[in-house]
Amino acid sequence: MKLVSFAIPCYNSAAYMRRCIESILPGGDELEIIIVDDGSGKDNTLEIAEEYEAKYPGICRAVHQENGGHGEAVNAGLRNAKGLFFKVVDSDDWLDSAVLLRVLDKLREQVLAGTPVDMFVANFVYDKVGQERKKVMRYKTAFPEDRIFGWKEVKHFLLGQYILMHSVIYRTEMLRDCGLELPKHTFYVDNIFVYQPLPFVKNIYYMDENLYHYFIGREDQSVNEQVMIGRIDQQIRVNQFMADCCNLAAVQPPKLRNYMFHYLEIITTISSVLAIRSGTEENMEKKRKLWEYFRKKDLKLWWRLRMGFLGQGVNLPGKVGNRLTIMAYKLSQKFYGFN
Repeated sequence: MKLVSFAIPCYNSAAYMRRCIESILPGGDELEIIIVDDGSGKDNTLEIAEEYEAKYPGICRAVHQENGGHGEAVNAGLRNAKGLFFKVVDSDDWLDSAVLLRVLDKLREQVLAGTPVDMFVANFVYDKVGQERKKVMRYKTAFPEDRIFGWKEVKHFLLGQYILMHSVIYRTEMLRDCGLELPKHTFYVDNIFVYQPLPFVKNIYYMDENLYHYFIGREDQSVNEQVMIGRIDQQIRVNQFMADCCNLAAVQPPKLRNYMFHYLEIITTISSVLAIRSGTEENMEKKRKLWEYFRKKDLKLWWRLRMGFLGQGVNLPGKVGNRLTIMAYKLSQKFYGFN
């Protein structure tokens, strides 16, 4: 069995997937790299994947499927994974190879000691185009360092500080046990990937190292603001999926429940802000229906979302509402790294 399975969803990724793959290869034989070609038709993504499979047998595997979107590519990676742990690395992102080796050392040490964690967390870098000083998402204020801990020992998450797909390595069987299956043909499912397994996470390890480089700033990127407005239906679909994937009121311990509430809150804020920023009546109606969805689903959850600072910010009319919306917009920018 492999130590870690790295899934790389690829869709017409020939221009940048080599850097991603090459950054993981130094991990050697105890890992596997599952390169998922998600029905690419405009370039030689599949040929590159097969090239690496031939060059690195036993490490690289090429998986081809009809186009199902990013979520289905992650699903394919998880279905094919043979590693004790599982991590997704998007094809335009990459890992710090030296840090990767230290992460693998720690994971191996835990497995040999009989204490493999459910969630391993490391920092990630917002590697934004044209920006010399790169923002790093760290978790020192929230997590104890260099030891195994549970949710009751979690400290304080700062405003705008969230666990994202870039920062987590999950135990593979735990992902399967929680029934994780991401929706097809939908962007922004990385939020579901992180969110749905959280109630199943019992033990965590945090390493204060910058492992993941999140490449951001391309005009065609899925987290470009105008692209997101054009895909607001998919953002809302993810938003509702997160609300439905667990009974938040029953989540224990309270620190985890509170964190998951705030994660859902920021995603709902982003959905609402995108509708407002679009300036169209059609999208404002979608926003109204989203909030009505919450009201009908869980009145207590709706009330807490609606009466919070962010909920008021995206729902109040007039000058006060406008000022709060601007503040909510700036926070949503931080979440996806727009600013």
